[in-house]
Amino acid sequence: MAQINVIINGRSFRMACDDGEEDRLIGLAKRFDGWIDDLRGAFGEIGDQRLTVMAGIMATDQLVELEKKIAALEADLSQAKEAQATAVKTLNTHESDVAGAIDKAAAKIESLAEGLTRSLRLE
Repeated sequence: MAQINVIINGRSFRMACDDGEEDRLIGLAKRFDGWIDDLRGAFGEIGDQRLTVMAGIMATDQLVELEKKIAALEADLSQAKEAQATAVKTLNTHESDVAGAIDKAAAKIESLAEGLTRSLRLE
């Protein structure tokens, strides 16, 4: 297991992560630290702990909003799949109807051809 140091709000934290995940964890820490910097710029020095909690709430808020969007997209996808299944079923029904009509037309054509052949023989 890898060990790295990340800096959040001017403090260094030693963290463990899976091998190969070091850059990802460093990036996440930098992003979180950026939110703390943004909050400090907006609210001034209101205390390290308070800034960290506010940044955590911001991260959670973004997570909740993304979860809502994912749920809406999953619902849209489900509806699209149902619509596709209905469309395929309708297409299959129409194909079957067209095939039946072609079979009937072919049978009539064969019957007419047989009738013409008989009448030509009789002449």
